[in-house]
Amino acid sequence: MRSSSTVRSSSTTRSAVLVDFGGVVTTSVLDAFRAFGAEIGDRELPLRLLGHDEQSRTLLADHEAGRIDAETFDKGFAARLGAHGVTVPSDGLSARMQHRLERDDETIAMLGRLRAASVPVALVSNAFGRDTYAGFELSELADVVVISSEVGIRKPSRRIFEIACERLGVAPHESVMIDDLQQNLDGAAKLGIAGVLHTDGADTARQLSETFGLPATA
Repeated sequence: MRSSSTVRSSSTTRSAVLVDFGGVVTTSVLDAFRAFGAEIGDRELPLRLLGHDEQSRTLLADHEAGRIDAETFDKGFAARLGAHGVTVPSDGLSARMQHRLERDDETIAMLGRLRAASVPVALVSNAFGRDTYAGFELSELADVVVISSEVGIRKPSRRIFEIACERLGVAPHESVMIDDLQQNLDGAAKLGIAGVLHTDGADTARQLSETFGLPATA
């Protein structure tokens, strides 16, 4: 769950940035899921199922890793909601769960400043739904884009972070990961990647600048 920002640092110079999509480039995914829960009568039910219900967790993991498509996830998760007393149509369910997400222009501007200063940036995202990235030109956000469903590996697996670093041509210990979920930062840390737990664009930019000397502030 989201909490106050935490930085994992070291004396090693950091020269590259890995960044999450949902909840960093966009507003909070957790808040969007809670808003959807409120719409169906139980604010915490979607997150409770995705976090603690074994069948829902398996659906999410399989979808993010590309083993099942959005329609299969939607049907399965609608059934899990139904098993807990909430009847919802499965058609477009994942899209409805995310419909309150908005662009985080502050974070997007920060990524632009980093790239303008020749800091390599990789987007590392767990895919969710069919149109998660609609309205975004991902190549304008990052030099490298690593989507879990395309590589068959999801965060917090360390392998997805290795792929991002390999594609950027940097070592993990040269990198900083920005994510809104601590579990993903924990996975990255196993490779020596420093972490910033994102709460908002201004705070993340300040931490990148003050802690790692990266040109993330104007």
